[in-house]
Amino acid sequence: MRLFDEDISVAQLGPGMFKASVTANWSINGNPNGGYLMALLANAMIRTAGKTATPIITANFLTRSEPGMAEIHLERISQSAQFDRIQASLVQGGTERIRSFGTFAKENSYAAERRYEKSEPEIARLEDCIAIPEMPNYSLFNAVDVRLDPSCAGWMTGSLSQKSELRGWIRFREERPFDTLSIILFIDSFPPPILASQGIVAWVPSIEFSVSIRNLPKTEWLKGVFRTCFVDNGILEEDGELWDGNGQLVAISRQIAQFRKAAT
Repeated sequence: MRLFDEDISVAQLGPGMFKASVTANWSINGNPNGGYLMALLANAMIRTAGKTATPIITANFLTRSEPGMAEIHLERISQSAQFDRIQASLVQGGTERIRSFGTFAKENSYAAERRYEKSEPEIARLEDCIAIPEMPNYSLFNAVDVRLDPSCAGWMTGSLSQKSELRGWIRFREERPFDTLSIILFIDSFPPPILASQGIVAWVPSIEFSVSIRNLPKTEWLKGVFRTCFVDNGILEEDGELWDGNGQLVAISRQIAQFRKAAT
């Protein structure tokens, strides 16, 4: 079993109840990555939902999760001819850490209809991009290969941009095909785009995160673009897009996070 599949595995304890192990293999500064935790919750939801197409997953991060055993509590909110809606909570040590909502649709006859009023991001050739290195205490990048366009990678060497935007390529380091759960991970695996303009900040913890998956990719690498346009009252937003190499939209996201700039 590949590492990601092993680390998002869940075992059913009873109706609406699963157990799981949150691992340290997908962490940022020692904290489990939010996309990884959402993929873990989504894995339990998918086992319960009767429909699995074009999922929309939203999570509220109530308190910090940590590596170790966890319980996932599920509740079906509603079920219709077109949608299944499920609520999931991640509980550790008797404390609810994350509350998540999933909407899953049936395959529909509108799949061929497509209108994009925005183009895929322009990104430098893969060989010209700058890889985020594997780093101690940032285990996510030991497993996920992220390569940034040079035009927005200056923050890694202290050269900042006027725009809070990151663009680049992403895939697993270990060979593994893309699926719904890996897309949830990847759309939260780029560094926060605020780093492009502000450098290494002290803290950008997620408050709320929503992912809408549109298509499963058919290429080896995905393209990503992530932007922050507003920082106000200690809160910022991150709007993200993932595309495949054929110009097909894979997923979009919006994340709300706290902003704490490092002391100078």
